[in-house]
Amino acid sequence: MDCRVSEIVERQRAFFASGATRPLEFRREALRKLRRALMERENEIAEALRKDLHKSPFESYLTETGLVLAEIDLHLRCLKGWMRPRRVATPFFLQPATSRTQYEPLGVALIISPWNYPLQLTLNPLLGAISAGCCAVLKPSPSAPHTAAVMHGMIRELFDESYIAVVEDAPGVMDQLLDTAFDILFYTGGGEFGRTVMTAAARNLTPVVLELGGKSPCIVGAEANLEVAARRIVWGKLLNAGQTCVAPDYLLVHESVAEPLLEEMKRAVVRFFGDDPSKSDDYPRMISVRAAERMEQLLGTASRILWGGEVRSAEKYVAPSFVEAPEESPLWQEEIFGPLLPVRTFVRLESAIAFVNDRPKPLALYYFGSRRESRNVLVATSSGGFCLNDTIMHLANNRLPFGGVGYSGMGRYHGRESFLAFSNCRAVLCNSTRFDLPVRYAPYKGLKWVKKIF
Repeated sequence: MDCRVSEIVERQRAFFASGATRPLEFRREALRKLRRALMERENEIAEALRKDLHKSPFESYLTETGLVLAEIDLHLRCLKGWMRPRRVATPFFLQPATSRTQYEPLGVALIISPWNYPLQLTLNPLLGAISAGCCAVLKPSPSAPHTAAVMHGMIRELFDESYIAVVEDAPGVMDQLLDTAFDILFYTGGGEFGRTVMTAAARNLTPVVLELGGKSPCIVGAEANLEVAARRIVWGKLLNAGQTCVAPDYLLVHESVAEPLLEEMKRAVVRFFGDDPSKSDDYPRMISVRAAERMEQLLGTASRILWGGEVRSAEKYVAPSFVEAPEESPLWQEEIFGPLLPVRTFVRLESAIAFVNDRPKPLALYYFGSRRESRNVLVATSSGGFCLNDTIMHLANNRLPFGGVGYSGMGRYHGRESFLAFSNCRAVLCNSTRFDLPVRYAPYKGLKWVKKIF
C-alpha cells in the first residue's frame, strides 16, 4: 500500500479510537465550520463549476452549494435527536431488564465521488460521516479538476488529515484505497465501477452504500397537463446537460398526446435557452470531448431526429435533442448521461409499465398524469424514487431518503438517512441481578411452561 494512503488511514484510526469525534458538540462544530467555508467560497465554487461543466452560478447554487447548505442546516437542527438512544419494549419474561437502541459511529469511511455534481456528491455523504461521528477519506473525481482543487484546499484548511482527508488522483491510488480495510465505503458513480467497488469491499467485509444510476423512465399519460409536463421534463433532462443520475433517460408518451407534448417541449427549450442554446450562459457543457463524441455516436443510432441533433465535440457542446430509435439502439440499452431523449409512444398504460419492468430497476421513475393512474404505475413498478407530475425534485426534500434498488444501487442517504448510513444501530439490554430464573439453565425442565410464555 502507498505509504501516504497508509499513513492517513492509520492516523484516522488513532484519532477515531481517541473518542474525539463522538461528542455532539464536536460534530456540530465541524458542520458549522464547513457551512461557513461554503458561504465564504461560494463565488470560488461557482467559478470552478463553470470551468468544469459550464454551469451558471444559479444552477451551481441550486444543485450544488445550496443543497449542501440546506443539508447542513437540517443536521444541525436534528442531530441531537438522531443521536438520542431509543427505548424499546422488553418482553415480560425478560423483565425487569430494559432495552434500547443507540447509534455509534462505524469508524473510518471512504467516500468516492463522481464528476457530474462534484461538490454536492462529495460533501453530502461527508455530512453523514461527520454527523455519525466518523473520520473520512475523500476521493473526488479528477474529471472535475477545478472543483476538486477548491474542495481539497477547503478541507485541508478546515480539518486535520487525522479527521478528514482528501486523496488526490495519481496512478494506482484508487487500487490502494480499495485494498485498504475501511469501516464503510460510500460510492457514487457508474454501475460498472460499482461492481469493482463492491468486489473490493467484499474482501474486507466492508459495508457499502452504492449510489449508481441507470435508465430512469418518464411516462406521460393521456390526462397529463402537457404544458407543465413539457417544462418539467425539459428542465429535468437538460439540468447539467443531462449529466444527472436521475435525469429522465427516456420518454414513454401516450400516442394521443405525443405530438402536442413534443411541440410544447420544443417551445420549452427555446424559452429556456433561446433559438441557439450554445449561446446561452445557462446551458451547461459535457464534461469532456470524449463524452460529447459519445453523444454523437448515440445520435448516429437514432432512426429519426425530432429536434436538435447538433454536436460540436471540440466545444463539448451537445444540443438538446429528441429522437426516435429502434429498440436495439444503445439509446434504449445504455444510460445516456447527456441531453438526448429517446421517445416512444404507447396506447395502453400497461404496455408502458411492461416496458419499464423489462429493464433493470431504475434510480427514479416519473409519471405525468392523473393521481388515479399514478397509483397503478407506483404499485406495478419498482424504483429508487418516484415523482408524480415532476422530475428530480424528490431530491430537494432532504427528509426523503435517496438511493437506488437493484442495479441502480443500494443504501440510502440524505437527512437522517445519511446519519444512519454511517452509524451502527447497537442493541443494548440491561438486566438485573436480583432475579435469576433457573429455567434457562441446564438440566432443562418445564418445556410446556416455556412454550406458554414465548
